[in-house]
Amino acid sequence: MSWDSRDGNLAPAAAPPWLTPLVERPGAVKSAYRRRVPADVLAALTAANATAAVTGARRDAAVLVLFSGPAEGSPGTLPADADLLVTVRASTLRHHAGQAAFPGGAADPVDSGPVDTALREATEETGLDGTRLHPLATLERMFIPPSGFHVVPVLAYSPDPGPVGVVDAAETALVARIPVRAFVNPENRIMVYRSENTRRFMGPAFLLNQMLVWGFTGQVISAMLDVAGWATPWDTDNVRELNDAMALLDTQGSYGDAQL
Repeated sequence: MSWDSRDGNLAPAAAPPWLTPLVERPGAVKSAYRRRVPADVLAALTAANATAAVTGARRDAAVLVLFSGPAEGSPGTLPADADLLVTVRASTLRHHAGQAAFPGGAADPVDSGPVDTALREATEETGLDGTRLHPLATLERMFIPPSGFHVVPVLAYSPDPGPVGVVDAAETALVARIPVRAFVNPENRIMVYRSENTRRFMGPAFLLNQMLVWGFTGQVISAMLDVAGWATPWDTDNVRELNDAMALLDTQGSYGDAQL
C-alpha cells in the first residue's frame, strides 16, 4: 500500500491562534520529544525502527490529536476551556492494553493517508463526527517498538466536537475530553519508567484522576506543551515506577478541581 504521511486533506487556516505554534512548526514536536530521550536509548529506538522496516514488522498507523476550544485567542496563551480527546484502551487488547492513548490505529488499504486513518479509527473508537473537526497538520512519524507502529499524529481542531463516548468496550474502556490545563498543571506531572527497563527509559507522564497518561502519548503531549508555549516548570525529579504510579490513581475521581 502506498501511504504518504504528507496528507493533502488538511486545513491549517482553520486553526485558532492559540494552536498556530503547533500548526506552523509540526517538526518541532518530534524534536522536543527526542530532546528528553538519552542518546543511547534514541540509538536503540532508531535501530529497532530500521530492523522492523527490513523484516516487515513495521506498520503504518495514525492517531488523532484533537483539540477543542474557542476560535479566538493568541499564540502561546492557552484558553481556559481548551480540551484534548484521550481514550483508555481496553485491558484485553494485545498491544498497549489499558493504556491512555489518542484515538487511532493501523492503516487500512482503503485509507488514502494518515488523516483518513486517524478519522476512521477515531470514529470507530469514540463515535466522533468527523465533519465537525478540521485536520490541521500531520506531525512527523514516530516509531513505537512494542507494537511496531510507525505513527503519524494528526493534529486537528474543533470548536465543538459534539458527543463522544465508548463505542466498543472490547476496544476502548474510556473516552474523555480532558482540559488541557490539567496537563499543564505541574502537580499532575511525573516521570515514569517500567520495572523491566531502567530509569534511562523513563519519560514524562501525567497523573490524572482516572488515567495515567504515559509512554508515546505522554511524550507527545509533553512535547506539544513545550512547542505551544503552554508548559510551566515542573519537578522532573519526581520519578515513579509504572506500577507505583498506577496505584496512585483515584478511579472514583473525575476531571474536576483536584487535577486542574
